[in-house]
Amino acid sequence: MKIRAKKSLGQNFLIDKNIIKKIINVGNILSNSSVLEIGAGTGNLTEYILKKKPKKIFVIEKDENLVIKIKQRFKEKINIINKDVLKVEENTICSDKLIVFGNLPYNISTQILSKWIVNDCQNIWYEKYIFMFQKEVADRILAKKDTKNYGRLSILTNWKLDVKKMFNINSSCFLPKPNIQSTLLMFTPKKSFLKLKNSKNLEIITRTFFNQRRKKIKKPLNQLFKNSNKITKKLKLDVNLRPQNLAPEIYYEIAKEYEKLRN
Repeated sequence: MKIRAKKSLGQNFLIDKNIIKKIINVGNILSNSSVLEIGAGTGNLTEYILKKKPKKIFVIEKDENLVIKIKQRFKEKINIINKDVLKVEENTICSDKLIVFGNLPYNISTQILSKWIVNDCQNIWYEKYIFMFQKEVADRILAKKDTKNYGRLSILTNWKLDVKKMFNINSSCFLPKPNIQSTLLMFTPKKSFLKLKNSKNLEIITRTFFNQRRKKIKKPLNQLFKNSNKITKKLKLDVNLRPQNLAPEIYYEIAKEYEKLRN
């Protein structure tokens, strides 16, 4: 069966063996490791995961034609989950903490990351994420305050995860060749972070601020809080600053205050 990449699923198959080996090495897979791969495609990365002889391998693949192909290729060596990754309850996949690899579809990459951060429960189900993003998206994830790329994605990611840029990947490493560069990032869970009762409150806060990122923060604070002066004093905020001037930790504190009002 000849497999064609589906544009509707954002498919670009990684074909460069040297890059595949580099990605696998980032994972540091051991014999007692359990591994999850998002979007196995034709199984090029899967093959090199298997060479590391991990304890278990799980693969999430939505495309039924690709599922047939990787079943034929790997037989019983892998556990295939034929579902949309956004509909998988990730903490039910395995009782072990998983090393998660993903050449994420560009059209839903931020949705996947955001879903896992927001849904993350007290029992962390993963050891690390090793994800490939469109370089432009990776730049937004890595962005620091006071820069143009800084925004909701970097604040949400840095809440629960430590992020490290590993390397850029040229478009020629894929088939079909995309029009953009990619970046590999590694995410590991933070040992401690400010607990919120509902993660969606942080999304509400960041959306309110960054929907008007050129405005001074006084306006979104007034939208969120009836007595915004009280919050301003408590958190020692300068209302003349703009959203990109506030560190991520400030947004977590604002989200905490927002929750207190709703109790």
